Amino acid sequence: MRPYRKPFDVGSAFPFDCVYRDRKNYKTELPDHLHEWHELVYIHEGKGTFFVDQTLYEMKRGDLFLIPGSTIHQSFPDRADPVTTTAVFFSSALVQAPSFGESFSFLRCLEHAKKYKSFKYEPAGENRRQVELLLDEIAREREERQPGYRQAVLLLLQRLLLLLGRSIVPPSEQQLATAAVIGPPWMQDILRHIDRHPELPLSLSALAERAAVTPAHFSRVFKRLTGMNVTDYVTTKRIIRAKELLRGAPAAEEGQPDLSASPAAPPTVQQIAEQCGFESLPHFHRMFKKLAGMTPAAYKKKEATAKPGREPD
Repeated sequence: MRPYRKPFDVGSAFPFDCVYRDRKNYKTELPDHLHEWHELVYIHEGKGTFFVDQTLYEMKRGDLFLIPGSTIHQSFPDRADPVTTTAVFFSSALVQAPSFGESFSFLRCLEHAKKYKSFKYEPAGENRRQVELLLDEIAREREERQPGYRQAVLLLLQRLLLLLGRSIVPPSEQQLATAAVIGPPWMQDILRHIDRHPELPLSLSALAERAAVTPAHFSRVFKRLTGMNVTDYVTTKRIIRAKELLRGAPAAEEGQPDLSASPAAPPTVQQIAEQCGFESLPHFHRMFKKLAGMTPAAYKKKEATAKPGREPD
């Protein structure tokens, strides 16, 4: 099963969506999915687990998950007590803001989540009440559709992101939730290894050997905890990294291949394919188009065009 690419209208004049107080069911929950829009998921009630990027979290009432664009994720609602959630989806372009002389971004909470691999926040007290009120107001505006409701939704979204940015950054022990210890110890090591070294051989047998378990046991546990088989997960992580490099991402995190280069000599598609672990350029093209919906060259051109003040190569 490959990751489900949630369909959004990328050309929408208002790149926003919200699924309000949706009761999840373990039988009908979407498979692992990813999309370039950002996502906030608030848990109103129920329990379960939530796999994000490389960590499996417990989820319960009051939890908020911050999912940056192009991040693998899937929820696993509890069978006896499934969760009810509100999910907010939006593109980066929707919340771009002028600097007004200071360094500021409405996306700082999501940037922080991605940088520190910490995707769960547990708002408490007044913060929790404000989060719930803002989500309720967003849903009400979309339901009533009064004149200017989209502007109202945008203002509410900005208030929500501002609240989260101020609450989460810089981190503190009280504000950031730690990952629940779910599954065997070797699982976290394997997920970090895949994330940091997409260029290495990452076959089922190689990973099982690293984990010191049999391939059959490895495959069974990996699928149960992440919802994906090993091959699909590794391929998706490699494509996510390739997309970052095609966008001209800055130097990689420690342990990842660093393809940063001067503007005069950006890495070629061939180099990116090799550094992301693809055996051949045709295979890279085929997998990239399958998951991203376009070729690497088309994706690079689209991203270059979207950057202010830049023309496509």
